[in-house]
Amino acid sequence: MSIGRAAAAIAAVSALAACSSEATSAPPESAAARPEVFGAAGYRGIAPGMAKEAAAATGKLANAPVSTLDGCTVLSWQGGPAPDQARLAAEAEAQRKADDLNAKADAADQAAKQPAGKSAADSAKAAAKDAEAAQLSADAAMASADLAGKREERDKAFAAAGGASFGKNGVHELGAPPDAKTAEGIGVGSSLADLHKAYDGRGLKESKAGRLELPLPEKPGWQFEFTPTADGKVGGVAISDGALKCR
Repeated sequence: MSIGRAAAAIAAVSALAACSSEATSAPPESAAARPEVFGAAGYRGIAPGMAKEAAAATGKLANAPVSTLDGCTVLSWQGGPAPDQARLAAEAEAQRKADDLNAKADAADQAAKQPAGKSAADSAKAAAKDAEAAQLSADAAMASADLAGKREERDKAFAAAGGASFGKNGVHELGAPPDAKTAEGIGVGSSLADLHKAYDGRGLKESKAGRLELPLPEKPGWQFEFTPTADGKVGGVAISDGALKCR
């Protein structure tokens, strides 16, 4: 073999070995390239129980709340729904009215239970107190129903867009944005059939509120909450500590 041909053969072998070495030593797909999982560890750096200040510092959440109902401060993900001032005002008024009327109804009920004298005048006063208590109770019930309606509106918006809801102890509920998925690939738009297939064997059950809940063993006291839609799909995914109010 001539020197030229030998040199060419050696170069070819070296190139083939280099390619083989690169293929063998190529690192696996980086964690950054894989889709982030929505789950017990949280999402986008926002973790269950994280203080509001620390969560805000990540830059992943909007600055102004979209709801403050029941003492819960709800922040959207960056790029999510902006605060609706009319809705915020309506929530605040519904909360104030319900709180006020319920307090008055409780006080009137206690007053009506006080022993009354035996005179006609005393009987008349007692009857008036009973009537007042009954009216306040009815008014309080209507105000509470209105407040419940505002709560339902807030929950629907939260399920659709996701975000973080903060109470006294930090994040108490974290809602997935529409493009997020759990480790099993369940997200907004998934079929309920796929949801049941993924989680029935792990304790998925329906709550009184109509959501489908799944305990999170790695985060005791927390659970997945899947909001179903009328057309048999998942309309929202969240992890929550189960608290209904933040005050």
